[in-house]
Amino acid sequence: MTKLVFLSIGLLLGLSTSIYAQKGIWNTKNAYLGQKPPGDTPEVFGAGMLAKADTFAFDRVAFSDDGTEFYYPTNNTWFSGVNDKLRYMKFENGKWNGPFVLNEHYYAPTFSADNQTLYLLGGQPDAKYSLVWQSHRSGNGWTAPEVYLKKDYGLYDFMPTASGTCYAASNVHPDKRKDFQDYDVSELKMTATDTTIRSLGEPLNTPGFDGDFFVARDESYIVISAKEQKDYECELWISFHKKDGSWTAPVSLGPKINNGPAHRWGEYVTPDGKYLIYSTGHSPKDCHLAWVRFDNLLAKLKKENLKD
Repeated sequence: MTKLVFLSIGLLLGLSTSIYAQKGIWNTKNAYLGQKPPGDTPEVFGAGMLAKADTFAFDRVAFSDDGTEFYYPTNNTWFSGVNDKLRYMKFENGKWNGPFVLNEHYYAPTFSADNQTLYLLGGQPDAKYSLVWQSHRSGNGWTAPEVYLKKDYGLYDFMPTASGTCYAASNVHPDKRKDFQDYDVSELKMTATDTTIRSLGEPLNTPGFDGDFFVARDESYIVISAKEQKDYECELWISFHKKDGSWTAPVSLGPKINNGPAHRWGEYVTPDGKYLIYSTGHSPKDCHLAWVRFDNLLAKLKKENLKD
């Protein structure tokens, strides 16, 4: 009888894991690392779960489409990658496991549309080129990062979309690669032999730094860090993609998210479309990940701002 009970439990665990792999865990208590989701007021994401006391989780994060993997960077400073670590947590056997270190010196993980590739920033710096790295699924793990894009113009916050068009923050011009005040959200068109880049222009971009953003996989909207100051304190705004290919004038995500001066970047929307996760703080001492309900706000702002 005892053996039968244990066998039944094992079969149930196996069946449970199989169901999660097929449908994801978004509508279960285990979603979002097992946390209680927030409402329309931002709360700390992953408090006490993601980093040690002398480090913090920050920048863009990434959930797998089924919600069973979560990748995120940690560091003890904002402006050096020396202690950067790309960590992850994984849902297996009915629980979240980790955190584990995937790679050192990488950040801004971004999944490909088929979830078989992770695109990364950071890595070994190059004095002449901007680098975007890629890592591929291999068995139960990932291959060592290898260079995916190597360009003599600026590339930051690289993101692919379902159409094959990619987006990145860039100053477009090779002679201004390190002039970050000139960075725009830009569109990349890639073929087997060439990559062309084009700034999305106004009203999405401004004369200052426009480098932090999240673009929806279907390219229907972009969340940007707007009104950036010289110290990069900013607000989170949104722009919608119009049928004619242009973008609406960005509008604020509202006073609950933009509740006073702060650094806000690394914006990311969960694959189920329900929550916005972003990095915020006034310095590395109070830097943390925040999350807030987003789908209802998105629908409201889309209705108000997208007329075509």
